Amino acid sequence: MLNEGDLYIITAAFRQLPSHMKITLKTADDIKGMRIAGQLAADVLNMIGEYVKPGITTDDLNTLCHNYIVNVQQAIPAPLNYKGFPKSICTSVNQQVCHGIPGSRKLKEGDIVNVDVTVIKDGWHGDTSKMFFVGKPSILAERLTRITQACLYLGIAQVKPGNRLGDIGAAIQALAEKNRFTIVREYCGHGIGQIFHEPPNVVHYGKAGTGELLRPGMTFTIEPMINAGKREVKLLPDKWTVVTKDHSLSAQWEHTILVTETGHEVLTRRAEETGI
Repeated sequence: MLNEGDLYIITAAFRQLPSHMKITLKTADDIKGMRIAGQLAADVLNMIGEYVKPGITTDDLNTLCHNYIVNVQQAIPAPLNYKGFPKSICTSVNQQVCHGIPGSRKLKEGDIVNVDVTVIKDGWHGDTSKMFFVGKPSILAERLTRITQACLYLGIAQVKPGNRLGDIGAAIQALAEKNRFTIVREYCGHGIGQIFHEPPNVVHYGKAGTGELLRPGMTFTIEPMINAGKREVKLLPDKWTVVTKDHSLSAQWEHTILVTETGHEVLTRRAEETGI
């Protein structure tokens, strides 16, 4: 049993995982559980989309997601009470990078918002996030959001046995910087399974051909956080919400990925997504 201090935390700052924690390779039965949890998480994002419109509060979105996960899916919202996090989803608006706490803020025309969902079903975690436009976004917001999603997909495309984690980060970094955007470096993707955050760390920048070797049975998230301005971020006094230091827009997309014998499987893929 892991002690509380051993768990990987991506709240106050980027932290390396304890050296004694090992990457877990999932069995066929494990993968069945991961598929179910992943699809439930995807279904939450499908459900919430129609409610993301001007005038709704982020707490309203939280309540809708919480009730859907608990009452309809008969599952558990993983963020709720995780290390003291007070809500069931994360909602990060505009310059908020990640871990935004839902509250009384009303969404307004032109906002962009990331909704980050993690569902636990039968002990297995499914973790995914999606960007939503509130009404019509600015040209910059639309472009940032589109490029960030393309970065996620390009990172996913590198996932196959024999490749390395560095191949994922290098591909994401190259596309983001080609478009004059910057990569947040303090926060990263992570292994996932029966533990919310487990090895390996999956950073979204780096050098191809470096890092952990990808092996069948590995499951982890890829979740690039990309800024329109400078890459530096800061933590707000609530000890959760991360924002850009220069107040520039930030976008994030996330999927849970399985390394298969021949490539990869996106465990949280939504029906609207083809070719990943």
